[in-house]
Amino acid sequence: MELIGPISQLVSLQDLALKGPINDSALHTISNAGIAIEDGTIKAVDTWDALLAAYPKAMITELNGAYVAVPGYVDCHTHICFGGNRARDFALRNAGVSYLEIAKSGGGIWDTVTQTRKCTEQELTQIVIKNANKLLQLGVTTIEVKSGYGLSVEEEIKMLRAINRGNSETAADLVATCLAAHLKPKDFNGSNEAYLDYLVTNLFPVLQSENLTKRIDAFIETSAFSASEIAPYLQAAKAFNFDITIHADQFTTSGSEVAVQYEAISADHLEASGDKEIEIIAQSKTIAVALPGASVGLGCAFAPARKIIDKGGALAIASDWNPGSAPMGDLVCQASILATFEKLTTAEVFAGITFRAAAALNLFDRGRLIAGNKADFILYPSTDYREILYYQGSMRPSKIWKSGKLVSA
Repeated sequence: MELIGPISQLVSLQDLALKGPINDSALHTISNAGIAIEDGTIKAVDTWDALLAAYPKAMITELNGAYVAVPGYVDCHTHICFGGNRARDFALRNAGVSYLEIAKSGGGIWDTVTQTRKCTEQELTQIVIKNANKLLQLGVTTIEVKSGYGLSVEEEIKMLRAINRGNSETAADLVATCLAAHLKPKDFNGSNEAYLDYLVTNLFPVLQSENLTKRIDAFIETSAFSASEIAPYLQAAKAFNFDITIHADQFTTSGSEVAVQYEAISADHLEASGDKEIEIIAQSKTIAVALPGASVGLGCAFAPARKIIDKGGALAIASDWNPGSAPMGDLVCQASILATFEKLTTAEVFAGITFRAAAALNLFDRGRLIAGNKADFILYPSTDYREILYYQGSMRPSKIWKSGKLVSA
C-alpha cells in the first residue's frame, strides 16, 4: 500500500454521467487530498489526513508543492504507427490546393502507405514507442492506435505486430485497431467489394489467431467505402466477435447510420453530421468521438459536439494524430479549442478525454479517480483545475502515474 499526497485539489470525476450534458457544478473535488494505491489500482481517494489515519502502515510518497490531480487521459483515436510525414500536403492545402488534387499528384493517404510499407516492423515499433511516449508526457496514459497504412494482409499484420510490440515497451497502454478498410489500395486489382472480401478471408483469421486486435475500423466515405459496400465486411467482423468502430460523416453522411446499425462502439469524426445523424447517434449506445485536430488540420467545421451532448449523446474527444490531417497530437490543446468553439463545459471536456473516451474503447476501469480503477493520474503545477483548459495545453503535467507507477516527473 502506498499513499501519495498531499494534493492541493483532486478532481475525481466520480458519479458523472456517460451520456448527456454535465454542469461544472457536478464536478467532485477534494482539497488537501491523497490517493491510496495497491497493486496498480486505486484503493481509496480521500483527504490526506483521513488516508493517513486509515492506513497508518502504508508507504508514504509525500509531495512538496501545490498540485491538481486529474485522471490519466485516454486518446481513443490515433494513427501514430506510420512512416514519413506529409508536410508537403499541409503546405499545399494552405496554398489553396484541394485534397483531391493533392492525392492525384501523389500525396494523401497513399503517400503515407508508400512510406509506411518501406519501414520494417522494428522501425515501425520504434516510431510507435516514440509517439506513444510523447503522448504519455502530455498525460495520455491509454492510447488507441490504428493500422490502415499497410493496406495488404502482410503490411497490415506488420503494422499491428509493431503496435503490439510497442505496447510492451512503453508505460502507456496501447489499444490496437485494424483499419485495413481505410481505402482500397491502388495496387489491388479488383473492386472495393473484392478487396474487403480479401481482408475477411485472409486477414481476419490471422488477427484472431495471433490476438493482434479485438477491434475493426472502416472508413465510410465517397473516397473510401460506401454503406452498401462495407455491410458484408462489418457483418463478418461481428461474426468474428470483433468490436466495431467507424470513421463516420467526415465529409458526407451515412457512416453514422451504419455505425448505429452495426452497434459500433464508436462513430468518429462526425464533422458533416446534421440533425438527423445527431439524433440517431445520441439515442444509441454508440459513443460519438469528436476529432478537433482534423478540423484544425483541414480547416473545416468541428463536429457538432454541443448538439450531440444536448441531445443526450455520449461525446468523447480524441486527437486523431496522423501524418496527414492531424499532425499536432496534443489532446488537451485540441479539446480546449473544441470547447471554445462548441461551448463545452470544463466537466464535459474532462469527461470526453477520460472515462467517456475509455468507454469508446470498451474500457471501464479507468478515467475516474475512484476505488477499483487503474491508478492512472496526472499532477499539474496548479491549485485550480480550471487552469488546465484555460492554458489550452501549454501547462504541462509535473508528474504522471500509470498503473500505480511514477512514469514521468
